[in-house]
Amino acid sequence: MKEHFDAVILFLEQWGWIPMLIVYVGVTITILIENRNPTKTISWVLVIVFIPFAGLILYYLFGQKFSKVKKLKRINQEQTLRLKKEFQRLEPLMLWSIRNIHSKIGDLSRVYSYLKNEKLSTPTLNNNVTLLINGEQKFPLFLASLAEAKHSIHMEYYIFDVDGIGTQVLDLLEKKAAEGVKVRLIVDSFGSPKLVRYMRKKKDSKIEFQPFLPVTFTSLANSNYRNHRKIAVIDGFTAYIGGINISDRYINPNNFDLYWRDTSVKIVGNAASMFQISFWNQWNQTDGESFNLDEGYFHETPAVTDELSAVALASSDPGSIGPFNMEALLISIGEASESVQLCTPYYIPTEELATALKSAAASGVKVELMIPSKGDNWFVQHASLSFLKPLLERGVHVYFYDKGFLHAKTAIIDGKIAYVGTVNLDFRSFYINYEVAAVISNKEFCKQMEDQFKIDKQNCSQISIRDWKKRKPWLRAMDSLCRLLAPLL
Repeated sequence: MKEHFDAVILFLEQWGWIPMLIVYVGVTITILIENRNPTKTISWVLVIVFIPFAGLILYYLFGQKFSKVKKLKRINQEQTLRLKKEFQRLEPLMLWSIRNIHSKIGDLSRVYSYLKNEKLSTPTLNNNVTLLINGEQKFPLFLASLAEAKHSIHMEYYIFDVDGIGTQVLDLLEKKAAEGVKVRLIVDSFGSPKLVRYMRKKKDSKIEFQPFLPVTFTSLANSNYRNHRKIAVIDGFTAYIGGINISDRYINPNNFDLYWRDTSVKIVGNAASMFQISFWNQWNQTDGESFNLDEGYFHETPAVTDELSAVALASSDPGSIGPFNMEALLISIGEASESVQLCTPYYIPTEELATALKSAAASGVKVELMIPSKGDNWFVQHASLSFLKPLLERGVHVYFYDKGFLHAKTAIIDGKIAYVGTVNLDFRSFYINYEVAAVISNKEFCKQMEDQFKIDKQNCSQISIRDWKKRKPWLRAMDSLCRLLAPLL
């Protein structure tokens, strides 16, 4: 037996490189024929070549375009067909709404036409929008909205911790479900593992609970695709969206010794129907029992405002035919004539976004980008920093938020249109994750967003191109090294 074993070892030592070479060549060819973004293709080839064995494992777990994506694309097509007749029925009303919006904000209204044409969202008017800064502003209103629910509560969150605020929300959901309110809850299984385990043990729960894309040993390869959305819709009339998850971390002060700066928005009115459809789409991708949207899930909305208050949803996922959230933002940046103000915790842009920002700044638009001075991920932070020099050279104003961790994902264009949602300015949000953002045109709301940006700048340090060139060479080298893998982050 020992002789056979020694023979196998000897063979592997002499000829083992041949099967490994075949595997490496095969994987490399697979990457090339998938026709990915060239930058991403090069990044994966570098990982596989320069990180032997481990690179292959990383590619298996996070790099392949699995059959899951094909299934998601098919689901998207089916959902679109189911909504096609409704979009056709609403076409005259949508065109009227877009003309109304155009009369107030001009060509910036093009983003609403885009969202309509891609059948992502109808442009809705008659909405009341409330800006919520941090968890200490969101959660009191959020709990009150849940307590007032009469018909249904639909929630979809990336992180739902079983902590102080998490337990409060769960107890209230159980109470409302016991009263006969239909409560459905989706959480990302990767982002909320504790809640998933908790709900599996709670056999008497009246909450209809579904973990999204469960992560098991056999599904590790699909764990790269995460549901990063954070939305809630109550009675088809009130909705919440933004970067704030259900966790004590988002409430200041907290026990994490870190000030958390985030943004959310409460929307009351017609737009809640779009949130309801968005949730319905996601629920149909879980094992939950399907439900009919016509059965009381749309609320007849009375007049809530006399002002223009347009709201639509931009959403995208791994099965989308295009990076809809990125494209929607690019349309607005392209139409900007005065200002672009962006907040993001992670800036790892696509070539399209970086070019749009540089072009806008070069044409005289004041472009401002705010990112955290200290990120929550060392690797991602250095990769983000590597993309700043070209912006600074073209006149983009870059600010580092020093007070704590900036987690807000917002944009304000010309003080006339705002984006608030879950979308980071990176490859993952644009191409891999399930993401959603509210596109809002409301004069008072956008003014509040601009005012908050000014307040946040007081807690920032601005960096110039001269300052950037003074950074230590080893730091710049580290940025550049991390940048090589930026498309994979």
